[in-house]
Amino acid sequence: MTIYFDMDGTICNLYANPTWLAQLRAYDPTPYATAKPLVNMSRLARLIRTLQKQGHKVGVISWLSKCSTAEYDRKVTKAKNAWLNQHLPSVSFDEIHIVTYGTPKSTVATDKNGILFDDESNNRLEWNGNAYCEDRIFEILNKIKKENK
Repeated sequence: MTIYFDMDGTICNLYANPTWLAQLRAYDPTPYATAKPLVNMSRLARLIRTLQKQGHKVGVISWLSKCSTAEYDRKVTKAKNAWLNQHLPSVSFDEIHIVTYGTPKSTVATDKNGILFDDESNNRLEWNGNAYCEDRIFEILNKIKKENK
């Protein structure tokens, strides 16, 4: 099974920056690069590595900015990948999909029966498998870990 994470609003606190929207509308990728984590990243990394040792795969499916150009998309993709490398350096993701805003996330997931953590309720409703809000990350991951002992 693959466990997928959204970034913005799920593991990454993009919206805590009071000027995030104005910056995105100005094609400034800074909010993506400077966002603080929303969860304990050391704990998350340990859990992810344990789950991968148990045979699970881990991926990211995250949207680009709603306000977009091809050049800005490249900058945002670079910023999001750098954020993951900075905050989860010990994790080797099996999949990373940074996709056009509004893309149904189930359409880019390799594992159609995987699970998704996403703060956006419409993404959870659209998902084919089990989908959870961001405040259940550790609860669900620990449950999966225990089931695979």
